[in-house]
Amino acid sequence: MERADRNFGELLQELRVTQTGVQILFAFLLTLAFTPRFPSLDAVQRATYIATLLLAVLAAALFTAPAALHRALFRRGAKPQIVEMSSRLATAGLSVLMLALAGSVLLVVDVTAGRVAGIAAGAGTFAVCVGLWGVLPRLVRRSLTRAQEGTDSPSP
Repeated sequence: MERADRNFGELLQELRVTQTGVQILFAFLLTLAFTPRFPSLDAVQRATYIATLLLAVLAAALFTAPAALHRALFRRGAKPQIVEMSSRLATAGLSVLMLALAGSVLLVVDVTAGRVAGIAAGAGTFAVCVGLWGVLPRLVRRSLTRAQEGTDSPSP
């Protein structure tokens, strides 16, 4: 149970960091609708805005769900299950946040520099997030696994 408590504490710390980013993004997106330039957005830009806003809301919901789950199952001896489900929720939240960030960049660059530049910037943002949040952790995990396998094997 101590391990589950420690893992949950570490997960909550990760969620605090990501939740702050989502809140800032969500606030930014909310304010866009009240700017003088917003009515001049074309249909694609409006659709991008709405999709991105909804993705930011979904990311916030996914990142806060572990707290609600913990509250609902508090003192029920379910900490390992809470940690497992919370980890899945956090992973889903990161995936959705990645899309929200890419959509935000796409929208802003589309409005300021044109559609092609917006698509390129959004795709670039998505690729960077996939690299840093998906590929890099897998490479590090693979490296750690190989190093651990190397130390576990008997010496000649």
